[in-house]
Amino acid sequence: MITVSETAAQQILRLRSELPADAASADKFLRVKVVPGGCSGMSYKLDFDNALTADDKVFENHGTKVVVDKKSFLYLIGMTLDFEGGLNGKGFIFSNPNASKTCGCGTSFGV
Repeated sequence: MITVSETAAQQILRLRSELPADAASADKFLRVKVVPGGCSGMSYKLDFDNALTADDKVFENHGTKVVVDKKSFLYLIGMTLDFEGGLNGKGFIFSNPNASKTCGCGTSFGV
């Protein structure tokens, strides 16, 4: 399971509302992926998408839909996505119980 905090959900909905309007924009969801890279070995990638695949895992929290591919899900099981704004805000925060190490900025991790 992947959990999205209420604060992160509000930010996701706000960002989605700023996407260029087209026929598919209302159906777009947040896709979370794990990709190679970053100073700890793996990085999180967030993007809006509207195409589901047969292997996708779908999670809905606070009116938002988050989709993760099967391979990425293995690294993200139990993760909570939060958002911290303000002057010293960090943006999206990944609380990933599978990460054995993280970088200082929190955007990459290792297992």
